[in-house]
Amino acid sequence: MSEFSGLRVLVLGGGPDAEREVSLRSAAGVASALREAGCGVVEATIGRVTADELRALEGDVVFPVLHGSFGEGGGLQDLLEADGRAYVGCGARAARLAMDKLATKAAAWRAGVPTADAALVNPHDEVCALDLPVVVKPVHEGSSVGLRIVRTAAAYAAAVEAVREHGRPNMVEAFVRGRELTVGVVDLEGHGLAALPIVEIAPASGVYDYQAKYERNDTRYTANPDLPSGARETVQARALTVARAIGVRHLARVDFLLDEHGEAWLLELNTMPGFTATSLLPMAGRAAGIEMPTLCARLAARAMVDGGVAPEAIGGGV
Repeated sequence: MSEFSGLRVLVLGGGPDAEREVSLRSAAGVASALREAGCGVVEATIGRVTADELRALEGDVVFPVLHGSFGEGGGLQDLLEADGRAYVGCGARAARLAMDKLATKAAAWRAGVPTADAALVNPHDEVCALDLPVVVKPVHEGSSVGLRIVRTAAAYAAAVEAVREHGRPNMVEAFVRGRELTVGVVDLEGHGLAALPIVEIAPASGVYDYQAKYERNDTRYTANPDLPSGARETVQARALTVARAIGVRHLARVDFLLDEHGEAWLLELNTMPGFTATSLLPMAGRAAGIEMPTLCARLAARAMVDGGVAPEAIGGGV
């Protein structure tokens, strides 16, 4: 019998956000991994779920594999708190802070972690507040949805026009040229967050946007890449610093750019990373010797224990 056979996990996927299709693929990956680990699994595809709809779904612990502002930005977490069942991932306050890219950068600044200068885009001003080139991206979206690299004044004016059309808050951030690195952080044993091996991301186009993540197969990923002396330890330490400053629980993925001088600049923090075939947290787990079934089951078990269920009630060994 599996050590996780006492777990009945409700896996949520979908949601109302721009990343719905990615969420559905991630949720299917989590559900399959949990079954392989010996857990009981209930799968549910949701939209903007209500408290009554959530309460009607079976399962002892909830694994909400939603990406985007509702699913991982506090709205769903409010409902999960009211529901009363243990669930994987951040509480509502930390989820809101992490979904807000400017709030995340402010937390990094306060904690002493370098992050590029940034400001809100003023939709009534077509002159950029920062020196070009810059990156323009939504404040409350993930998966690089809507990301633009802007190199000219005319391109910035076009980006502002797009911001006016969509009506959602955008930020402008100083462009940092460098190697893109990501660090998964997890708490699987109850000893606090620990950093997984670094994964380097090298998109063929030079921009790790939504298409590079999910629609093309020309992005190269390298676990435990060769880095300048001390960079690995610095990046992992900074990932943990930012995650703790935000109040991350159970798991997150923290993204950095490593510039030519060896400085690591925080990009953002994702509180419910992807669990698709090309997703980075599972890749980092494998590099640490933790296969996805064990990773997902341990996260669900940790959520149960944090919710007050004794380890022996779910098979022990957690």
